[in-house]
Amino acid sequence: MVESFKANNPINIILLLVYAFILKLYSFIHPHIPVAQATDGFLYHKFLNFLAPISNSVPAVYSVITLILVLTQAITFNNLINNQKLLPRPNYLPAMSYILITSFFPEWWQLSSTLIINSLLVWVWARLSNLFNHQRPKTLVFNVGLVVGFASFLYFPAIGFAILIFFGLITLRPFHPSEWVVSIIGIITPYYFLFAYLYLTNNWNPHTYLPSITISYPKFQQDVWAWGGMFLLVIPFLISGFYIQRNILRMLIQVRKSWSLMLLYLLTALLIPFINSTSTFEYWILCALPFAAFHAYTFFYSEKRWVYQLLHWSMVIFILALNFWLPSKS
Repeated sequence: MVESFKANNPINIILLLVYAFILKLYSFIHPHIPVAQATDGFLYHKFLNFLAPISNSVPAVYSVITLILVLTQAITFNNLINNQKLLPRPNYLPAMSYILITSFFPEWWQLSSTLIINSLLVWVWARLSNLFNHQRPKTLVFNVGLVVGFASFLYFPAIGFAILIFFGLITLRPFHPSEWVVSIIGIITPYYFLFAYLYLTNNWNPHTYLPSITISYPKFQQDVWAWGGMFLLVIPFLISGFYIQRNILRMLIQVRKSWSLMLLYLLTALLIPFINSTSTFEYWILCALPFAAFHAYTFFYSEKRWVYQLLHWSMVIFILALNFWLPSKS
């Protein structure tokens, strides 16, 4: 299976569809109806209200939307990594890794505000990676800030990804105060238009759209399956660090900086769920995309065939076992 995804063959898109459907089969047999949390943005609440009449008769609509989102994110992210040349030659390993990773935890099989936001963050990371030699950096950082501000309408703590923009400016650009100011203007622009609309329609209630910010430790159910998923998430990531350090001198400067930004993306995504935290694990899916990039690096550079085969099939068996265990739990 890994050898198939190492090739840049369009037929792999069909394989990814079959792959994702099999690994997430439980979510189609037992569809989960999402419930918006207090930390979710108003747009996500409206989106679920829009889907509610459909889901009453066809609850599997949530599973279908989730599968479509995961597949489009996997393929888009895969193409961007190939375009950025983070791996020596084009392949489908990042897409395969993303589908695997989003199957480690049942909460990541479900529709959530953060899963939707991943579609926006793919674009944000790709644009920030282009800061290194972009001819119009102010336009770029304004647009990226605009997307981050809009993302907070779906999941308010996503506003924390402003840190990733600042990391990008520090890592990829010489210091220009005007670029930092423009990025901040981009972040607040969606709120400017939102509040202008509320004011003009005599519906002024900004506190509804600006919840208080608290930092706390997010609590979630920790069982053997959760720890198993975390183990399979971390091990390939640690192995990729070894391979990246070994190959770093062979990389172009642009590629090195892109990998640095990917690591900063991962660190930011791991910190975001601490803002207005809840007791659910679904918000940690924000870290799935950067983890997928590092996993793909491990699968690509593993010199021993048995190493990447062991990693891959251990993940697949774990996920399939989880699919069989969940019905017995319920």
